[in-house]
Amino acid sequence: MSARLRPMREDEFPAFLERAKASYARDMIENGGLEEAHAHRKSEADHASLYADGLATPGVDALVVEVDGGPVGHVVLGEREEHGVRGAFLWDIEILEAHRGRGYGRVALELVEAEALTRGYRRVALNVFGGNEVARRLYRTAGYGETAVTMAKDLG
Repeated sequence: MSARLRPMREDEFPAFLERAKASYARDMIENGGLEEAHAHRKSEADHASLYADGLATPGVDALVVEVDGGPVGHVVLGEREEHGVRGAFLWDIEILEAHRGRGYGRVALELVEAEALTRGYRRVALNVFGGNEVARRLYRTAGYGETAVTMAKDLG
């Protein structure tokens, strides 16, 4: 299997952005406990901020995950400083539904880690919703550890 990350093309960006906004809103609803309307507003606002200048936004790289020459998903990689340590931040990772269950998520993480090292980073951080057990299991088995946990309880 041949796998690589490549920069997303301008013609791919609109469809990617719509999928990313919908996926993030769905994740916030299903795993973050947000009301549907609020989740969609937050997704719109967060993506408008993250991609203020589209693919030309400094410090944010939308990359296509290709396996054997074809796209199977995407990652969004940037830089973030946490507690005085500069590192890579994985804003988004998604394998297209038709390609899930084949190990491409793990391949994408390995590609992200190699890219982070190439950029001089010694750490990759990310956020994941507590209820997203599939993603959390992937991250744990790839060596990622929890650094913060947000908890909540609905009271009625």
